[in-house]
Amino acid sequence: MAEKNKVRFGLERVHIAFRDTTAAEQPAWETPIHVPGVVNLSTTPEGGESAFYADNTKYYVRYVNNGYTGELEMAIFPDEILAEMLGWEIDDSGMLIEDADANAKEFALLAQIQGDARNRRFVFYRCTANRPSQTHATSTETITPTTETLTLTMLPIEVDEKKLIRAVIEPDETNQAIYDAWFEGVTLPGGGA
Repeated sequence: MAEKNKVRFGLERVHIAFRDTTAAEQPAWETPIHVPGVVNLSTTPEGGESAFYADNTKYYVRYVNNGYTGELEMAIFPDEILAEMLGWEIDDSGMLIEDADANAKEFALLAQIQGDARNRRFVFYRCTANRPSQTHATSTETITPTTETLTLTMLPIEVDEKKLIRAVIEPDETNQAIYDAWFEGVTLPGGGA
């Protein structure tokens, strides 16, 4: 049996794959784009317990999974990624223009987490982002880089009558090809793209 991870650490290899809205049947995405400079990704589950009471007790309980909200912190988000992600534009002079009426574009978020035995790769299938928060500070005796943080919403997406939110994979003898091709396209359950 293959060795299992005891710990996970080291977020890396963030990729963004914009949703292809021209696909008719199954959800589809454009080729993932590597976005270097990831600092942190934090996610918080959305949803909760819905309980029905009878006979003076919880008679029926259903847990609702509405995806996640989160924050993606990067050294710098490339202007081209922000423009497509948030519906902004880059004009002929190269100026990034924030449009208050712009519509955000859905995307898949892919990345890798290192482990002590094996690296784990994951994808959130249906993400949207809000404008990044930024901090700007003066230089002092030392230079301390500042970062940008996007607020994310990760929602369910329907595939083959299932509502999928994310997938996680660690390599083994049965899935090595899927694992190796992880950042070439967005992989759906069963290894399909």
